[in-house]
Amino acid sequence: MSRPPFPPFTEEAAVRKIRAAEDGWNGRDPAKVALAYTPDSKWRNRSEFITGRSEIEAFLTRKWEKELAYRLIKELWAFTDNRIAVRFAYEWHDAKGDWCRSYGNENWEFDEAGLMQTRHASINDLQISEADRKFHWPQGRRPDDHPGLTELGL
Repeated sequence: MSRPPFPPFTEEAAVRKIRAAEDGWNGRDPAKVALAYTPDSKWRNRSEFITGRSEIEAFLTRKWEKELAYRLIKELWAFTDNRIAVRFAYEWHDAKGDWCRSYGNENWEFDEAGLMQTRHASINDLQISEADRKFHWPQGRRPDDHPGLTELGL
């Protein structure tokens, strides 16, 4: 199994890789998203440590059961051979309807087949009002003409 683009990354390839990840996570299909990672992928997500696709799938299932109306934007921060640094923000609400914007950074490392083998994520949550939301596209893939993080001042 492989997932282009492959390392070593150019800036254009890193941006494509990031957009593919964003699209996958916005699709909110844990089984499909887990296939972008190596079978033994290692994650640190906030204070949780996750290993392998089955744990990734279980984590994402729990996440999207809690984080409703999830919409994510990712943006390139830096890249080198087989590593990409990403900054991101996503908006969601809980079961009570309280809105939140979560901000963070991720460090990714890929194998030669383009599968992510390591993911370190640091994330902070900010409670927002519904009026403060900035991500208003229909559930799913962010439209190509929707502003990114920099354009939104985030």
